[in-house]
Amino acid sequence: TPLDKMADALKRVAWSAIDRSTATLRSLSNNIWLKPELAYEEHEAHAFLTRFLTEQGFQVDEHYTMETAFRARTGADKGVNVAVICEYDALPDIGHACGHNLIAEAGCAAGIGIKAALETSEIPLGRLTILGTPAEEKGGGKVEMIKNGCFDDVDIAMMVHPSPLELADALYIAIDQLTVTYSGKASHAAAFPWEGINALDAAVAAYNGMSMLRQQMKPSWRVHGIITNGGAKPNIIPEKSEMQYYLRAPTEAELKVLMQKAGEVFHAAGQATGCTVEVKSTGHYSNVVSNPNLVELYSKNSFDLGVKFTPDYVPGLGRVHDIPAGSTDMGNVSHMVPSIHPLYSIGTTAVIHTRAFTDATNTDLAHEKTLVASKAIAGCAVDVLRSPETLEAIKLSFKQQFQEA
Repeated sequence: TPLDKMADALKRVAWSAIDRSTATLRSLSNNIWLKPELAYEEHEAHAFLTRFLTEQGFQVDEHYTMETAFRARTGADKGVNVAVICEYDALPDIGHACGHNLIAEAGCAAGIGIKAALETSEIPLGRLTILGTPAEEKGGGKVEMIKNGCFDDVDIAMMVHPSPLELADALYIAIDQLTVTYSGKASHAAAFPWEGINALDAAVAAYNGMSMLRQQMKPSWRVHGIITNGGAKPNIIPEKSEMQYYLRAPTEAELKVLMQKAGEVFHAAGQATGCTVEVKSTGHYSNVVSNPNLVELYSKNSFDLGVKFTPDYVPGLGRVHDIPAGSTDMGNVSHMVPSIHPLYSIGTTAVIHTRAFTDATNTDLAHEKTLVASKAIAGCAVDVLRSPETLEAIKLSFKQQFQEA
């Protein structure tokens, strides 16, 4: 149809614009990779990105409701608003082992392509917003940006994530991040141990209790924790202990059940040892609800670009769509607006959050794969911007997903 032909022509414009920017995009990703910064401390990455987007002709709000967040806009003053997401925080000690330098590159690349399509179109199509979202690894920048109203005028939100796998619809599960603190009573451990109340015993009892709980956990649930404070000195009965726990489940409803079970374990350990206990939530990410219509568009555009998706069953891994890819604050966004968060392969067998993956995220191959994924995102944007019917279908399926939930 004429509509399809126009969309295809605009996609070619978008993809050509991305190709013309390949050298500057590679440099951008490399600069972020060389200077890894932790959550809410991404000052240099933020400067690299806002300067880059300003030079590309975007209207940039450099500190958009938070110090290291940003918003870059282009297109019409009203109409459909497509959002593309950038992340750029790193991990402690191992740098960009989650590939956020590539996520930032992909967001900017897709933005360059969509901007070119908007400017080429003979009729106003709508607008593009690139959102720079800090602190995905810790702190939940997107959660704060949702509270700050940053997604209120967004119609769809899209981002991609590097991986050893190629999946249009990956499983990202909900998470509650907890700090568990036990308080006891200090005493000399040799002279007067009976005067003490051992907070470390409570933490050990809780850790073992959580390990025993695993037998009654569903296979799709995940629990992992560490003891971050076990006392000051061996000859002092520890009066304080602290643990950090991550509890995960595929849905909010299942996570609520798991949280109740874990809470009973934490309080039982306190009661058994005579300690008081405080369980504090330090962060909550919802599960990612991928919009099926957007997944279909991403898959089609990826196929047109020559992408081959990972088979549903992989020997040694099993059914890849049943394997949790982790948790992300993009999940919270996906409960607000129709969203996708595909995984794309960067040509490595290394898994995320390893030093080997850190090395893999700064190769020429990873850069090339990132540009392909960004073109698929740009293609999705063109499909939505060119067709009001497509957007209506996306919004209808979004509404139906949450009615069913």
